[in-house]
Amino acid sequence: MEDGIFNNGEDLAVGCILSIKTTLGDEFEGQMIAFDRPSNILVIQEGTNFKPDNRCNIRLLKANYIKEFSLLGRADDPLDLSKCFLDLASIQAREDAAIRQAEIEAERIGVGVTAEAQNIFEALSKTLPIRWEKTDIIVMNEVRVSSPYLPENVVGGTPAANDRVKKVLEFERRRLRARSSAQ
Repeated sequence: MEDGIFNNGEDLAVGCILSIKTTLGDEFEGQMIAFDRPSNILVIQEGTNFKPDNRCNIRLLKANYIKEFSLLGRADDPLDLSKCFLDLASIQAREDAAIRQAEIEAERIGVGVTAEAQNIFEALSKTLPIRWEKTDIIVMNEVRVSSPYLPENVVGGTPAANDRVKKVLEFERRRLRARSSAQ
């Protein structure tokens, strides 16, 4: 969304009711509570039923993620702070869950490894429990796969676990080669 859309204060002001489509595919309606020009963040009370006793979601949206919007109307007081309720426990729980998920996803990214190594990790993770330990892939907490991530670089674990990892690794390397040659 262009910054210029918010330059004319008469067109869009606090209290405007908007229908918004984002660049990420979300569509929603809400009332504009505030626009912070330095951060380019729009604060929106979601929904169109603005009765004081109803709960509502407040959305903070970076204005450049707005693909298109339309003005549906105007209302006087977008947020009566005397009747505003924030469920801080719910907000904290959502934040904690988002942080845990981000940490889980970050642990799946190898540091100092090649794109091929990361692709092998992702492929192996679909069938086996794995994690990174520096640049080595640890499978089932007992088998270690070291760079360059070939079957001969598989060590540790029981013979059965070691053989299974080698077979899955060979299969995944063939599959990745076939996929890259098809592109």
